[in-house]
Amino acid sequence: MAERTFQSTEELALRIRRHAVEMTHLGNSSHVGACLSMADIVAVLYGSVLQFDPSRPQSPDRDRFVLSKGHAGAGIYAALAECGFMPVEKLKTHYQDGSDLSGHVSHKGIPGVELSTGSLGHGLGVGCGMAYGAKLDGETWRTYVLLSDGECDEGSNWESILFAGHHRLDNLTAVVDYNKIQSLAPVRETLELEPFADKWRDFGWAVVESDGHDHDALKAAFSAGPDGRPKVVVAHTTKGKGVSFMEGQVLWHYRSPQGDEYEAALRALGARP
Repeated sequence: MAERTFQSTEELALRIRRHAVEMTHLGNSSHVGACLSMADIVAVLYGSVLQFDPSRPQSPDRDRFVLSKGHAGAGIYAALAECGFMPVEKLKTHYQDGSDLSGHVSHKGIPGVELSTGSLGHGLGVGCGMAYGAKLDGETWRTYVLLSDGECDEGSNWESILFAGHHRLDNLTAVVDYNKIQSLAPVRETLELEPFADKWRDFGWAVVESDGHDHDALKAAFSAGPDGRPKVVVAHTTKGKGVSFMEGQVLWHYRSPQGDEYEAALRALGARP
């Protein structure tokens, strides 16, 4: 089993970003912007919040993490590799013929992945089931679900939000990667979410808004509570964070970095092309 290779959550986030750029380049795959926007959230979760043992990925007392925005699977694979769930070298097989590291995150044969996702709106419902089951069984582990903002267009999410508030699932934390850009346009032009935080509160959730790239702010957001209610961390982020020509650009939802763009992206992240 591989070993943890980072010294801080900031270092882990940088490594996730470098891996995501390289993986999407090698696989000629998409969603690099979504991986970069959530890198700090994922780094804080895996580096300082989630309780797990990579040598025992199915340990019954582990915290559960579900990536509901499954299209950003490269970012989770990168975090898992850096945390020791699999060799870092395996990341180079992402999206290659015969590889089990599919573009949308898959749990098949990948230790540390709880659920395959891709079609949006599924992760939070499963997370509710995990949290509700843990309460019924008297378990103390927690469930975390990371959603995209565009994904909150899905009605299934709002059914889950209603369910969690009704059952006061205070062992459940949802995190929204609120980068305000979805696949083809800004979120506000596709289906406006605001007043977003108020909607969660009205459904019985504790809401913490945070800078999604500030590690201290994220750690404080995750440590708050529980107060008898499920919690959502609305993390304000920038699509493509870390690579200036990708930041805030709809183009980089689907585009993969190739040629000069690939080399420029790696240099922006302090890596050698």
